[in-house]
Amino acid sequence: MTATVFEREAPEASVVSHALAGARQSVFWIEDAPGDAYPRFRGDVECDLAVVGGGYTGLWTALLAKRENPAARVVLLEGRRIGWAASGRNGGFCEASLTHGDENGRTRFGHEFDELQRLGMANLDEIEATVAELGLDAEFERNGAIDLATEPHQIEWLREAADGEGADGEDVRFLDREAVQAQVHSPTYLGGLLRTRDSALVHPAKLVRALARACEAAGVELFEHSPVEGIGDGTTLYTPEGVVRSKRTALATNVFPSLLKRNRLTTVPVYDYVLMTEPLSAEQLASIGWSGRQGLGDSANQFHYYRLTRDNRILFGGYDAVYHYGGRVRERYEDRPETFRKLAAHFFTTFPQLEGLTFTHRWAGAIDTCSRFCAFFGTARGGRVAYATGYTGLGVAATHFGAQVMLDLLAGRETERTSLEMVRSRPLPFPPEPAASIGINLTRWSLDRADHSEGRRNLFLRTLDAVGLGFDS
Repeated sequence: MTATVFEREAPEASVVSHALAGARQSVFWIEDAPGDAYPRFRGDVECDLAVVGGGYTGLWTALLAKRENPAARVVLLEGRRIGWAASGRNGGFCEASLTHGDENGRTRFGHEFDELQRLGMANLDEIEATVAELGLDAEFERNGAIDLATEPHQIEWLREAADGEGADGEDVRFLDREAVQAQVHSPTYLGGLLRTRDSALVHPAKLVRALARACEAAGVELFEHSPVEGIGDGTTLYTPEGVVRSKRTALATNVFPSLLKRNRLTTVPVYDYVLMTEPLSAEQLASIGWSGRQGLGDSANQFHYYRLTRDNRILFGGYDAVYHYGGRVRERYEDRPETFRKLAAHFFTTFPQLEGLTFTHRWAGAIDTCSRFCAFFGTARGGRVAYATGYTGLGVAATHFGAQVMLDLLAGRETERTSLEMVRSRPLPFPPEPAASIGINLTRWSLDRADHSEGRRNLFLRTLDAVGLGFDS
């Protein structure tokens, strides 16, 4: 096994300790842009559409439903605060891909991959247009992204991706070491893939807040601290203090246990961890370049993602993806000191010129991971209920697509979206415990071994690939 650059060039422990000393366990985005307060649901009401879940999927569903039919009565029910979970604490990467990257899409949906690419780009264009049309304050920046090679074997992967079928030479370009260093200065970068059109950045909590305000302005009735405890036949939703009787129901519950028994084993929560720095000075920013403000991510199986904020902080996250036995979502899982120390060390390996910079925030969140690593959709209760879930960590833009799919399905419309195999098919479920924990952690260990073996996948990973369960980030 060979050591990775993050092991070969690790900083002194004192550098990491100093940088983390003042970091508080708090989500920067939500702290920076707290949302508005909405009432608890009480009573007994009737509506045309009930939406369960107040993250991106639920908010887009409610907003698009009202824009399609302003006369419809739409009620949204959120169990805690709107946007408090994944939608308020992600990295803010708004990607065109609907399939968690090209390789995953080609492997699983090869015959319709070009169509998925086209629909994904159109979806991102629609989000950008809606942000502009409604004046949504979301710090939307369509700066593109750079996929980075930090190990020699990754260079050829990126070169092949640049030359791949359907790649546009103007929108996708391979960068050699000199070219990538001209974009962002890091001794770890050996090459890159510049994607200029298929990626944007947002402020996650501001996008939530803006969507909620747009929903309210359109006439959507928003309720917080109103968990749905059951949906009966899909037309009667039970909450602790009331009942909603709805003609149609859209489930947008993300990583949390599904209200549909059929979906209980189709997703598992995997925890992702993030650090946020203090704002960089002009000199510090000049030392790393990054004038294009692209989103950045390296090409390992256990990868890092990072980006600049409007006030020139660096968000640095990823690498560890932790599953806890039993598949539960628990607040105590969010504080994992060993992972934060690892992330901080990798940060200073990436940018040694920023030694002395400190982190102000650290946090984590659960990702709704499914076995095909991209969203899945469906209906239940005789077509009265639709669901979209399983985004697996690349859902900021895909939730808009998911909302459109659910509205198509609930209306019984046959569209180019609903005709996709991606929409019609379902992922294989995860096994119950203890098999789930054994399999997930063996996969994580094997992916780490591949990163230490020039990308070579062991027998276990090759077996997963053969049965359609392989993962390629």
